[in-house]
Amino acid sequence: MANLLVAVSLLVGLTSAAGAPTGWTALPTKAPEPSANPGTPAKIELGKMLYFDPRLSSTGTVSCFSCHNVMEGGDDHRPTSMGVHGQLGGRNAPTVWNAAFLSVQFWDGRAASLEAQAKGPIVNPVEMGMPKLDLAIDRIKRITGYQASFQHAFGNDVKIDENTIAMAIAAYERTLITPNSPYDRFVKGDKKALTAQQQRGMQAFADVGCTSCHSGPNFSGPALPEGTGFFMKFPIYLDNPYVARYHLLDDGGKAVQTGKSEDQNVWRVPTLRNLTYTAPYFHNGLVKFIPEAVRVMAATQLNKSLSDDQVADITAFLESLTGEFPAQTMPRLPPTPGDMLE
Repeated sequence: MANLLVAVSLLVGLTSAAGAPTGWTALPTKAPEPSANPGTPAKIELGKMLYFDPRLSSTGTVSCFSCHNVMEGGDDHRPTSMGVHGQLGGRNAPTVWNAAFLSVQFWDGRAASLEAQAKGPIVNPVEMGMPKLDLAIDRIKRITGYQASFQHAFGNDVKIDENTIAMAIAAYERTLITPNSPYDRFVKGDKKALTAQQQRGMQAFADVGCTSCHSGPNFSGPALPEGTGFFMKFPIYLDNPYVARYHLLDDGGKAVQTGKSEDQNVWRVPTLRNLTYTAPYFHNGLVKFIPEAVRVMAATQLNKSLSDDQVADITAFLESLTGEFPAQTMPRLPPTPGDMLE
């Protein structure tokens, strides 16, 4: 919790005493990458292949792309995602777009990096359903067409294992960023980039208190060292109709992972970028529309009831956070050998 208190203190300066927004920053045009896993064209291309390859799942039917559709918003528009054998997961799929700017991954922050996150769904019994990572590794090794790609990405003496698979996927995911939104252009000096309503919404976003959590260029909190995580309790205020209507207390959040009472209903703060592409909202995917999500957050996090005009203005501002998506193409995957067919 010490990290959380430090992070909150960093956010206080986002609004001046008069409420005027200060400290707004644009999304960088390149995501940070660890020195141990620099992105190269060969590694990124390999990671893209693995990201799209359903053979990493037990049934050969589910890939990273299945739940995180990079041809659109980086999620799947389901309240909770569908994995192997039609099973439904317990939480909404977070967008993969701009995930590289988060200091921890998953709603509960249990993965310290994109590399760590990439390993999780493969062995999740509901998601990709592999009993062990070793079985997924063995399958990739048996697809002989992958050998040259791994050598090109990591060198001739590469070991195909859970780490090189995860490193390649993470390298690809770090290319999935969406800069140059109208908001980004505005804070860089193009004062015509936002409409008058969006500018009012930007002011209201700060005045109401949204920046106490959703700050920084990714609107997911301050930039913190990888593995630190920026978390908030949700919901905080319970005396409103939204808590019961949207079952906001049903999932214990971070506490499910840690078993600690202080982590009950604590969540990693999500990005607010590209919300027009990522409905439904929240960890359980039960809110379908941005204006309703704004009302829910104001009531449960700030104990405030907003006017229709405030909601409309803030919604317009949030829509200005939709950036430019780099073009994506489906990769050609290496062929499945006959001895893998049933």
